[in-house]
Amino acid sequence: MLFDKVLIANRGEIALRILRACRELGIKTVAVHSQVDRDLMHVRLADESVCIGPNPSGQSYLNVPSIISAAEITDCVAIHPGYGFLAENANFAEQVEKSGFVFIGPSPDVIRLMGDKVSAKAAMKLAGVPTVPGSEGAIGDDNEQTLATARAIGYPVIIKAAAGGGGRGMRVVHSEAALLNSVFVTQSEAKAAFGDGTVYLEKFLENPRHVEIQVLADGQGNAVHLGDRDCSLQRRHQKVLEEAPAPGIPEEVRREVAESCVRACIDIGYRGAGTFEFLYENGRFFFIEMNTRVQVEHPVTEMITGFDIVREQILVASGRPLSIRQEDVRFRGHSFEARINAEDPRTFAPSPGTVRRFHAPGGPGVRVDSHLYSGYTVPPNYDSLIGKLITWGEDRERALLRMRTALDEVVVDGIRTNIPLHQQLVRDEAFMRGGVSIHYLEKKLKS
Repeated sequence: MLFDKVLIANRGEIALRILRACRELGIKTVAVHSQVDRDLMHVRLADESVCIGPNPSGQSYLNVPSIISAAEITDCVAIHPGYGFLAENANFAEQVEKSGFVFIGPSPDVIRLMGDKVSAKAAMKLAGVPTVPGSEGAIGDDNEQTLATARAIGYPVIIKAAAGGGGRGMRVVHSEAALLNSVFVTQSEAKAAFGDGTVYLEKFLENPRHVEIQVLADGQGNAVHLGDRDCSLQRRHQKVLEEAPAPGIPEEVRREVAESCVRACIDIGYRGAGTFEFLYENGRFFFIEMNTRVQVEHPVTEMITGFDIVREQILVASGRPLSIRQEDVRFRGHSFEARINAEDPRTFAPSPGTVRRFHAPGGPGVRVDSHLYSGYTVPPNYDSLIGKLITWGEDRERALLRMRTALDEVVVDGIRTNIPLHQQLVRDEAFMRGGVSIHYLEKKLKS
């Protein structure tokens, strides 16, 4: 039986995306929102809505008791967390299940396993997923052992917080003289930021690309991969523009790493949509982490495969076996996604305010995932993402040409956006050739 009613525990474009998937499945929806978000598009369209608190996310979208109470009073069956906020919070998933609801995502135990980078790396090594050379587990109190481990790995090394993420909790070390103090500082920062001072060492790859593998699994022994994405255009470890498939990777290498991800999903009993993130350098993949949720950039994978990832999330959470077999997956064409943020394109300062006029581009192979509308006020309280512009073409060149046209068509008046930056990037010669590293955009912005 499918769920009768789903609570959407998120906001913005992903909340609207989830609502649309529920509607296609005939599922009623409940939108929860903060006070400032009462005019969001998905709140207007949902069957029911509940205000769960004031504007600060800690008192609304991160307020577990309020979200669960909203599910109780509206007779929901399941809760979809989207991405960000509580999507990868194992304690939230556990509370949802203990309260009698279904969490549309992996089990709390699997979220914990993959949320700790030390245990995640160990699990991936057992499953045969290629990992970055590094310490066997967390760094202990033995300074001599730490120094010996770093020598064996080879400098430069990177110290990472086991509970870190989003580019936080990391420090690169280029010499033995700086190692021990850097370990101490990173441990202290990790303890303050994440409540966990556990850190580990890895080889620092100096010029890699960021390539990820999309997977779907049902927790019943069935799993598939939906190919890869290149997310190397980043600023301060935040993705800016993504594409699928990743250009310039040998098909045999691509296939082997994807198959290892499928095996890992089966080994750990994974359920739902997930993404294995890798650094790719000199023809080799190195696992860095797994995101146990739907990704912001999932549309590019949907465009080249034809599969609805959010729909499949909901179906497997309801107890149905995966409806897709690996032999059903066929890759066609190429896709790009530009993340549109409400921010100054040069200083990157947030630019909240009222959207006086919004015009979405169109034409063949163009998709817009956005909660914007003319007259909507972008609040200053949350992430600056206001939409995603996605294009598809029979090949990479056609998809990129369509992205250029779409970026020139889109109109967002009243606030600043990063559209001018995207217009530069899609005409950048190195990006047009494909295969730029994760450091490329930062260097370009400084030049």
